[in-house]
Amino acid sequence: MTERVAALPSGIDLCFETFGEPTDPTVLLVMGVGGPMGWWDTDLCRMIADRGYQVVRYDNRDTGRSTKLEGFEVSRVDVVRAWLGLGKAPYGLDALADDAFGLLDHLGVHRAHVVGVSMGGMIAQTMAIAHPERVASLVSMSSTTGRRRVGYQHASVLKPFLADEPMDRDAYVTRTIRGSALIGSPGFPTTEDVHRNRAEETYDRGWIRGGSLRHTLAVLTQPDRTRDLGDLTMPVAVVHGLRDPLVDKSGGRATAAAIPGAELLEIAGMGHDLPAPLWRTFVDVVARTAARAGDPPRS
Repeated sequence: MTERVAALPSGIDLCFETFGEPTDPTVLLVMGVGGPMGWWDTDLCRMIADRGYQVVRYDNRDTGRSTKLEGFEVSRVDVVRAWLGLGKAPYGLDALADDAFGLLDHLGVHRAHVVGVSMGGMIAQTMAIAHPERVASLVSMSSTTGRRRVGYQHASVLKPFLADEPMDRDAYVTRTIRGSALIGSPGFPTTEDVHRNRAEETYDRGWIRGGSLRHTLAVLTQPDRTRDLGDLTMPVAVVHGLRDPLVDKSGGRATAAAIPGAELLEIAGMGHDLPAPLWRTFVDVVARTAARAGDPPRS
């Protein structure tokens, strides 16, 4: 397992890693706002690979060791304006979807099983709509359709996530631990040490405030995909925690309702994270959804 860089024709460089055999069907893992590839835990990636898949995880643009678009400065005011339906984003979910397809092209993969969480689920949905022939199956986790009346944030998490504080390493780690406790899974608690280690690794791999803000603007300015989701024909599973305060469970329900034949798995006690006790459940969902597309897991 070695980090590599894909230089895309668009000028974006994406840092990525693979697990498993390149001859196996590919599972592409897409992360959410401000999250580098390591938020897909290495052990979780290996669990998926052990089921007979090549697993690809990567840093979205503006995260980790991928290209940072620091020439496009945004502020908290821009985020508030976007929340109100005003203003524009430096790039949208379509650009992030194009990045993902560019990475698959770099790897010589025409068709992949795409799994996305939070903003990553929105990117995965966008990929499936734009090029359904390239998405063998789709798993959308902790995400929503883009319709503003569903998948909203609960008031308890808005103020901390919009706070304008100094963000050196110590401040970032402290704020991330606090935020993780707010949005994490009450039924599957994660220790503070795990949150701290992840926050330190995220910051040290190249976290920048502007990158997270640009991701947030892409989410807030996304289109309503409900109608287009109704045209999808690949196997789809939707996973959502019933205790998710960052993307309300109505977002998962609306996603599943929009897609004919989609499986909806709601998990009691799960918030807006990927807790270790649920990894086996996540792997099983990915594997059975891929099997519906003709790529059964290894026994």
